[in-house]
Amino acid sequence: MSVAPARRVAYDTIRAVTGSDAYANLLLPKSIARAGLSGPDAGLATELTYGTLRRMGTYDAIIAVAADREPARIDPAVLDALRLGAHQLLATRVAAHAAVNETVELVASATRGRGPVGFANAVLRRISQASFAEWMVRVTELARSDDERLGLRSAHPVWVLRAFRRALAAEGRVDELDALLDADNVSPRVTMVALPGLADIPADAERAPYSPIAFRAPGGDPQPITEGSAGRLRVQDEGSQLAALALSRARPVAAGERWLDLCAGPGGKSALLAAEALAGGASLEANEPVPARAGLVRQALAAVPLKVEVSEEDGRERAANAPAAYDRILVDAPCTGLGALRRRPEARWRKQASDVRDLSALQRELLADALSAVKPGGIVAYVTCSPHLSETAAVVADAIDAAGGAVQELDARGVLQAVVREPLDLPVPTSGAGHAQLWPHRHGTDAMFISLLQRVR
Repeated sequence: MSVAPARRVAYDTIRAVTGSDAYANLLLPKSIARAGLSGPDAGLATELTYGTLRRMGTYDAIIAVAADREPARIDPAVLDALRLGAHQLLATRVAAHAAVNETVELVASATRGRGPVGFANAVLRRISQASFAEWMVRVTELARSDDERLGLRSAHPVWVLRAFRRALAAEGRVDELDALLDADNVSPRVTMVALPGLADIPADAERAPYSPIAFRAPGGDPQPITEGSAGRLRVQDEGSQLAALALSRARPVAAGERWLDLCAGPGGKSALLAAEALAGGASLEANEPVPARAGLVRQALAAVPLKVEVSEEDGRERAANAPAAYDRILVDAPCTGLGALRRRPEARWRKQASDVRDLSALQRELLADALSAVKPGGIVAYVTCSPHLSETAAVVADAIDAAGGAVQELDARGVLQAVVREPLDLPVPTSGAGHAQLWPHRHGTDAMFISLLQRVR
């Protein structure tokens, strides 16, 4: 029996994600195109891939019971096939016989001997004997805590949901946790940006609620729109747009200002800042230490008729070597990416709580050096696509304390309210800080954190 191309594409993508740290959102579209899939087949490949990756931890708990074996003791190629098969059996309308038979074929093609094939067949048939709801009763009964049960039901690692709870509590909104977890498991609508001064939002497009330059992509692949506009209409989350606009529109731009995008890859915010700089008579420089990502920054900037130098240095050194040189700096710091789990479902299983310590140390260093590189009176926007307090409010608070009165936090919420088309629900943090936190369940954006810091002297 042959395997349907959509299932083959999904399986190969999942294998690349779990085995080679590939990113599904980058690999899957290329794999779909390479396989010649379109319409329903492309949709099936997308649903199978993202659905499996999104609930991978939950499926592992089910597989452990059905196999009477911990997932770590199962051959990785077989385990990925079982995850894909479990998703089809428990969360789609795919016929059970097709899900079982084609998953077994995938195992046969990826392994040698009858043992793995027989094992996979037996496990999948046990899984098929109960519904998802029935399986959830069984696996949650084995959970050791309420948070572990919630993690299984919502397909989030316990450390992630606890970090979300703390971040919501810092706004007095801890009762929104379930809504946030649910929002992470819904595929987001594709949002696009019309680079200001260079492109207009199509007349028939649906406007996005907040960013004045955002619109919803029509159904289908948005790539033809991007190519047809020479990159001036491009895919970009509304939260990402607002993060860049918070810096460029925090105050009027004076001709001759010098701007820096310190952690620029993959270049979406760089392109938007370049368009804003061009309109205001400012200049922009960009820095991205990873060569492949620096190449993506250059591609993004090609849409803007502004000469932008892209350096490939460690951001800390890049900023430290330019004391008091810039009027505005964007620090879109490397982070856990917990704010983009809708679009990158595998990130919840790829990151560990232990990653936060090293990332937050890097974030502190980048922000400190950026503050030294901005002129007195200049502004640094500290941005992360994560709501984790150790990557957000704590980093900013430490930077302000370390500056000894030389840095003050501006009212980022007020800046955003002056930018957006419709008012944003942005509660004041219980600490009274001036930052803004966007949320997928509340705003329909990635969970983008935005703080505006002004150097006083």
